[in-house]
Amino acid sequence: QVQLVESGGGLVQAGGSLRLSCAASTSAFSRYNMAWYRQAPEKQRELVARIFSSGTTNYADSVKGRFTISRDNAKKMMYLQMNSLKPEDTAVYYCNAVRETNTYWGQGTQVTVSS
Repeated sequence: QVQLVESGGGLVQAGGSLRLSCAASTSAFSRYNMAWYRQAPEKQRELVARIFSSGTTNYADSVKGRFTISRDNAKKMMYLQMNSLKPEDTAVYYCNAVRETNTYWGQGTQVTVSS
């Protein structure tokens, strides 16, 4: 069982920045494909950004050029740097870890962007 704990959410004005962190409990962290998802009220959970164990990244079109995903395998941490935030980025952001058939989720952290 892998535990994921997100932090760094909060309230920010449009145009501002936040950095989300995800701490993982597994010593095999480097072997996991990691991702950030988000879910806004009354909407489905959607993929924001993914970083594979290889280091390859991909992003949702809506955040390209504004968000940057990264990982520090030695610290068992994943990050999401969010710049130029917009009100439509308001959501609960979830950390996700996948390896083979196993998938784990964090409890989420709220990001609210005011206009």
